[in-house]
Amino acid sequence: MPHSHPRIIRDPEIMMGKPVIRGTRITVEHILRCLAAGDSVAHILRNYPHLTEEDIRAAQAFAADYLAHEGIEAAE
Repeated sequence: MPHSHPRIIRDPEIMMGKPVIRGTRITVEHILRCLAAGDSVAHILRNYPHLTEEDIRAAQAFAADYLAHEGIEAAE
């Protein structure tokens, strides 16, 4: 991936190698699912006080960069 995401790591020993917020076991996927379910950033931060708003933005940026480099398939 061309962009650097210092807040995001992938380690096969942590959450089976899924991208997580550095220093946690909270996956990028989990953060995105919370946001998609309508959770506000404030709500996520209350539930996970060791996260920061910058961590949440980093998860979104990581996902956007990942998708920008994925192949495109036609919708059915």
